[in-house]
Amino acid sequence: MSILKLGLPKGSLEKSTFEMFEKAGYKINVSSRSYSPDIDDEEIECMLIRAQEMARYVSEHVLDCGLTGYDWVVESGADVIEVAELIYGKVKRIPLQWVLAVPEDSEIKSPKHLVGKRIATEAVGITNRYLQEHGVDAIVEFSWGATEAKPPVLADAIVEITETGSSLKANKLRIVDTLCVSTTRFITNGTAWADDFKRKKMEHLALLLKSVLAAENRVGIMLNVEKKNIPKILELLPALKKPTISTLVDDNWAALNTVIDEHVVRELIPKLKSGGAEGIIEYSLNKLVE
Repeated sequence: MSILKLGLPKGSLEKSTFEMFEKAGYKINVSSRSYSPDIDDEEIECMLIRAQEMARYVSEHVLDCGLTGYDWVVESGADVIEVAELIYGKVKRIPLQWVLAVPEDSEIKSPKHLVGKRIATEAVGITNRYLQEHGVDAIVEFSWGATEAKPPVLADAIVEITETGSSLKANKLRIVDTLCVSTTRFITNGTAWADDFKRKKMEHLALLLKSVLAAENRVGIMLNVEKKNIPKILELLPALKKPTISTLVDDNWAALNTVIDEHVVRELIPKLKSGGAEGIIEYSLNKLVE
């Protein structure tokens, strides 16, 4: 039987990735000391890998595919194929940014001020390429962690990843520039992509994972309304495209079903009620295939 070897990110993305797979219909179980999670699909074999190493293992055919950040694909220089972009993270569903940051009172205002300065970062490759693009000669040192704490004593500047910017602000750092904007990517290699079974399996996975993200912050709304009030309800009801309208047993009434953004529900339901809607039901969504 053919098997798809799938790499899942170990670390900050691990929990949110597992939750996304569960909503997609896959149950993943892993013990605290194991790097080989069990998944309820006999055609998939999982392995937990640090996101920083994922692209390399995929490009070297150790894994058929995996989830990692676009930043680590760029950093590694690995030759991989992008199956899908999946915008999710540890805290929010927004892209991450690798930024150049300095102490609030630093004289560094632009890349040209980095000449001869010491920069601490985990993304050495991205940083060196940035400096080359700006014609700047600086010292770039790999940081093993706690990078935000290094300026001004251990480094003049840092290149660090941020999702909300809160950690940088807490350490009294100021952002000078953005080097890379990154989102999670589902990647594979040329050999796996050329395999019909593996390609279809990856396309299936990508469809389901993207549908989970599309469904977030959206809900379904069902309601009954007299047909004479349908135009009034349609004016109130935002729709993904157009609401589904079905005739009920009583020909004078119809049922409407649509998908809306969750944040508008609390304002919308009272308006629908006032417009003549009855039997209003709000329901959650696990997947939304657009």
